[in-house]
Amino acid sequence: MNGHIQALGGTDSSRAWFDRAQESLAGGISSSSRLTSTGPHPYPLYMVSGSGARIRDVDGNEYVDYLLSYGSAVLGHAHPELTEALTAVLHTGTMFGTCNTPEVELAELICDMVPGAELVRFANSGSEAVQGAVRAARGYTGRSKILKFEGHYHGWSDTLAISNRPGAPEAGPYAAPHAVPHSPGIPAGIVDDVVVCPWNDAVALRALLDAHRGELAAVICEPIVANNACTMPAPGYLDLLREECTARGIVLIFDEVCTGFRTGPGGAQALFGVVPDLAVYSKALGGGLPIAAFAGQRHVMEPLAQGHVKHGGTYNASPLCATSALVSLRHLNQPGVTKRIDESGRRLMEAIRRAAHDRRIPCSVQGVGAMFQTVFTADGTPTRQYRDLLHTDQARYHAFRHELLKRGIHTNAYGMACWFVAATVTEDDLDATCEAVTEAFGVL
Repeated sequence: MNGHIQALGGTDSSRAWFDRAQESLAGGISSSSRLTSTGPHPYPLYMVSGSGARIRDVDGNEYVDYLLSYGSAVLGHAHPELTEALTAVLHTGTMFGTCNTPEVELAELICDMVPGAELVRFANSGSEAVQGAVRAARGYTGRSKILKFEGHYHGWSDTLAISNRPGAPEAGPYAAPHAVPHSPGIPAGIVDDVVVCPWNDAVALRALLDAHRGELAAVICEPIVANNACTMPAPGYLDLLREECTARGIVLIFDEVCTGFRTGPGGAQALFGVVPDLAVYSKALGGGLPIAAFAGQRHVMEPLAQGHVKHGGTYNASPLCATSALVSLRHLNQPGVTKRIDESGRRLMEAIRRAAHDRRIPCSVQGVGAMFQTVFTADGTPTRQYRDLLHTDQARYHAFRHELLKRGIHTNAYGMACWFVAATVTEDDLDATCEAVTEAFGVL
């Protein structure tokens, strides 16, 4: 297969499936994020197969995939070793509701890979694992309030679905943002337990920590804000979080659902050299199957280990999902694999920067090679915190995304999300993507 991908053909079958789905699925979808109708077609695409870094829809159109199951399919689609391992589990039993040996091997591997992991607990999704980490922090400290950062996403569940993407009128004062529920149906009592802080602002952070002295169980953040256009931490900011939490007896939680294992074997902890008390993992952990984990320092996890803090789940670390995670992490524990992901992503980032420069279109390409986003800021400067994104050119992003889609490049439809790069992306895939980027900027 050469690098070129044929221009997108018709998508009438996707439209027909969406029409049919609306008769039985609420809104025609199983997740609010799947209604990706960027461009002229008011319906999502339906994918039926994939191999490596490429996927195909019901109409036979092929795409190089940088949505990558929101980063979950880190080894690419239908990876032969993963397929073989899972097939063996299918023949012997996918779950028993008992302890199993793969979960032990997996926990041992996570403890070997992650600097701050001394004990591990498994869950089924990032949202569940965040809930587990927050409960562990509350159980350990005896406090109830959580400080989170405006624009950081920690799952859809009530616990922290607060101020994910507030509009400007409801966001409140910059230095002390309002706690804005992400959706109707979140009780006021839960909202009242969340303190919201602007990201990358040391002065605002210290002021809010002082204002809530003795009340906070945890501070939680996305070290690289995957759901805020891959906004990076300012130099020294993660160190500051560590210092302040240590000094005040607050549990520091890194939400590494997106960064974990993808940015390197040790995730963001190793990348930035800052070790939190707890960290949350999913996405790349499972290699495409539903598994998550929270892991951390023994003393923080001990109340949970002793059964004083309760945590359960019928499907936690089933043999099927634990096996998928084992295969995935054994690959990602090889530095050459994550190095290849990073180098591939950096090549794409540079291609976007070059095309933008050549066409005199201001934009920032931010993040790291494994996960990045193109943000159309007015002067091309990177975003530092959530409210910067309220002033970006979202219409231009949607046009860019659609021009790529027409050329067989599949990315997240949402401009505040990011691109994920598969470990199995080929030179042909990268060539096709760089060519499509150049053509797309020509249209913009």
